[in-house]
Amino acid sequence: MTQDTVTEVLKQRGQRYGEFARHASITQALKRVIFDARSRCTLDPDMIEALEMIAHKIGRICNGDAHYSDHWTDVAGYAELVAARLRQIEAQQLTSAAE
Repeated sequence: MTQDTVTEVLKQRGQRYGEFARHASITQALKRVIFDARSRCTLDPDMIEALEMIAHKIGRICNGDAHYSDHWTDVAGYAELVAARLRQIEAQQLTSAAE
């Protein structure tokens, strides 16, 4: 990838997501709140990753184009990935309890 290509990509991303340093500040503040409230060691790896990615997407919403539907879809998607896994575990537990 050439420097011109990188520069153009960063310009496009900046227009959509806002200035990176501000986005990073917002996102890191959100993560501090999340993980000050709940220790990472009490969460499964997918829960941690989903919360971090949701914080990342919220940072983009707050810092950039809040009307970009992809941000909102991604927030719902990361939550659904964890919820689907938990529903599967709960269903297995119900099946085991019924046997």
